[in-house]
Amino acid sequence: MSLPRRLAELADVVEGKLQGDGSLLIHGVADLQGAGPNEISFFSHTRYEGAARRTRAGALLVGPGAPKDFGVPLVFVNNPSGAFTRIALLFAPEPSPRLRGVHASAVVAPGVRLGREVGIGPYVVIEEGAELGDGTQVGAGSYLGRGVKIGAHCVLHPRVYLGERCVLGNRVVLHPGAVVGADGFGYEMREGRHQKVPQLGYVQIDDDAEIGANTTIDRGRFARTHIGEGAKIDNLVMIAHNCVVGPHSVIVAQSGLSGSTSTGHHVTIAGHVGTVGHIHIGSGAILTAKSGVTKDVPEGQTWRGAPARPIKEQMEMEAYIQQLPQLARRLKALEAKKKPSAAAPRKKKKL
Repeated sequence: MSLPRRLAELADVVEGKLQGDGSLLIHGVADLQGAGPNEISFFSHTRYEGAARRTRAGALLVGPGAPKDFGVPLVFVNNPSGAFTRIALLFAPEPSPRLRGVHASAVVAPGVRLGREVGIGPYVVIEEGAELGDGTQVGAGSYLGRGVKIGAHCVLHPRVYLGERCVLGNRVVLHPGAVVGADGFGYEMREGRHQKVPQLGYVQIDDDAEIGANTTIDRGRFARTHIGEGAKIDNLVMIAHNCVVGPHSVIVAQSGLSGSTSTGHHVTIAGHVGTVGHIHIGSGAILTAKSGVTKDVPEGQTWRGAPARPIKEQMEMEAYIQQLPQLARRLKALEAKKKPSAAAPRKKKKL
């Protein structure tokens, strides 16, 4: 358990400007709703001002333009969320101890090359021809297929599957249940039956990428499925065969890329997005939540909707759709006015 720290000390850590009692002892961090008098929270957006005014937190991290009358000591910083993260790390519990050596229950094939200070947990299976770089950790129950190559200081959490011939760079993190290098979903119809197309490729994940829990990345059909440097992929994401995820891109939970989809660098794909196959999403593009992408997305654009369109165009369409009930009522009223009355006598034609 971390020792409490004076608020003034925390303000120094985040290079913030303190307003209020710097001797206040802070025992931990919490959100605005759950914080108590001995905890610090943060306020970074006007939509949460009501919650910030109701909070029981002992102190708040706030932005430069925030109100000064919250009734608790404040620490003014440029980025309250980032500062909160730095302070939270000071109170975080001790990390689990590093794995040391090869656990007695692990099964490691002859000839596997292990770097210095590699840790192999209980019931891990490592097949022949595998190579693990210095300092890499493999958690309990994980499986590493034949010929895998793993760089230095990677972390494979428990129950990771890494298929044969897959390649990880340095400092790659695979969270529990990640499946990297399973067969792609490839079939051809022959004589009324689905015939499997062999999936002969592999998956390459470059330096500093991170793959979330229970995410699946299929091997390429003939070549590779490629995850670029620094890419961050959330939990429960599906990356199909032959996809390319560009460097420093972010893909949020429950999204899926169909086969041979590619992205540029620094792409953001929000939650529950789906794409068709064989399209390209340009560098710096943003796909908002629940979008369905059916064609190429140009660089730097934000798209939304299903089918996805440039966000301004889609929002305009959504605004018209919301007006449809009102427009329908107006149309019915106009039709009623134009309809001739049944009681009205017909005029006789002049001879």
